[in-house]
Amino acid sequence: MSLAPLTTTPQDDLRAEAREFLEMFHRERKRTGDLEARWAAVRAEIDRTGTYWHTRDELIFGARAAWRHSVRCVGRVRWSTLVVRDARRVRTRRQVYRDLMRHLQFATNGGRIRSTITIFAPDRERGPMTRIWNEQLIRYAGWRRSDGTVLGDPRNLGFTDLAVRLGWQPPAQRGPWDLLPWVIETATEEPRPMPVPRQAVLEVPITHPDYGWFGELNLRWHAVPVISHMRLHIGGVDYSAAPFNGFYLGDEIASRNLADRDRYDQVREVARRMGLNLGSDRNLWRDRAVIELNRAVLHSFDATGVSITDHHSEAGHFMRFASMEETAGRCPHADWAWINAHPVPPQTPTFHRRWSDDQLQPNFWLDETARLRASGEPAGRSLRSRHGR
Repeated sequence: MSLAPLTTTPQDDLRAEAREFLEMFHRERKRTGDLEARWAAVRAEIDRTGTYWHTRDELIFGARAAWRHSVRCVGRVRWSTLVVRDARRVRTRRQVYRDLMRHLQFATNGGRIRSTITIFAPDRERGPMTRIWNEQLIRYAGWRRSDGTVLGDPRNLGFTDLAVRLGWQPPAQRGPWDLLPWVIETATEEPRPMPVPRQAVLEVPITHPDYGWFGELNLRWHAVPVISHMRLHIGGVDYSAAPFNGFYLGDEIASRNLADRDRYDQVREVARRMGLNLGSDRNLWRDRAVIELNRAVLHSFDATGVSITDHHSEAGHFMRFASMEETAGRCPHADWAWINAHPVPPQTPTFHRRWSDDQLQPNFWLDETARLRASGEPAGRSLRSRHGR
C-alpha cells in the first residue's frame, strides 16, 4: 500500500497502461482469448469514450494482482484467493451502503474471515463516482473530555467530529467502543453519515489465558479490518471506492491499536496489574506488557473462533510467497519496515533479507486527499461540484 497523488491519466498513458495490463493478464491467465482482438476493442473504446470497461475476469485478476504488488502487506501468500465482488453498477448512496453491509457479512463469515474486495464504479474523467470517507469500515469513535483526555480511540477524534458535523447522531451514553458511521458520497449525492448497526459487527472481548483480571480491562476489538479509503488502479483505470480486507495480524491489534500511547494506551495498566516495577525502563516492563497483550489478543480470537494470525506464522508465509514469486519469474517486492513491524522482529526470517520496494501495477494507492478526509479534514471539492451539479 503506497502513497501517490491522484491524477487523471492522459489518453496516451491510459493506452500504454491498458496494453501493459492486458499483456500481463493474457500472459498469466492461460487460454483467455485473443490478446490482439481484445486490445483492438479496448483501444477503440478509449478513443470513443476516454476510458474502457474491464471484463469481469480482468477485474478479478487486476484486484488480486494489486494485492500481490502491495509492498506493505505481509499476508500476500493468499493473493490468488481474494474474493472479488463486482459492484460497478451501483450508483446511489443507499445502494453503496447495502453493498458495504453485504461485504461485511460475507467477509466476517461467522468468524472464518474471507479475504474480500468490493469494487464500485470506476472513476471518470471528471473524477470518482463514489467515495467512502472512512479509513476502515469499522472504527471506534473518539470523544474529547473536558479534562483533555479522550474516551475511545484518539486516532478517530477528527473523523468523529466530522461525522457529527455531517449529521450523525451519536449514542446518548458515549463509551470507548462506539462504532463510527460510514460517510458515503456519490457523484449525485452529498456525503452523509450512515450508522453501522452493532449487530452487523463481530467483536472479540479480550481476555488472557493466565491472568483472570485481564477481562476487567473491558478491552475488545472488531474481527474484520476492511480498508476503505484506498484507490485501486488497474490498467490505467482508477476505482476510488474499493474496500478490501484480509484478516488481522495479532500485533496490529495488540502492539499498536491497544498499546500505542496515542491510541488505547493500555501498556502501563497491564504492567501495573502484572505487578511490574514501572520505575525503570531497564527492566523491560513495557516489552513484557506488550507481549502479554499479544498473548491475550491471540488467545481471545482463538477462543471465539475468529481468524487471526501471528507474526511468526505470517513471516513464514511471506517467505513462501517470495519463493513462489521467484519460481514464477517475478521479483518479490516489499517495504521492509512494514513487513517487520511486530515484536522481536529479528526472530522472524523476513527481518534478515532486504527487499526491493518498487511499486508495480496494478496496485492500491493512498491519496493525500483521501487521507485527510479519513482524518476528519476534508480536502478538495465534493463529487457533486466536481461533476458540475
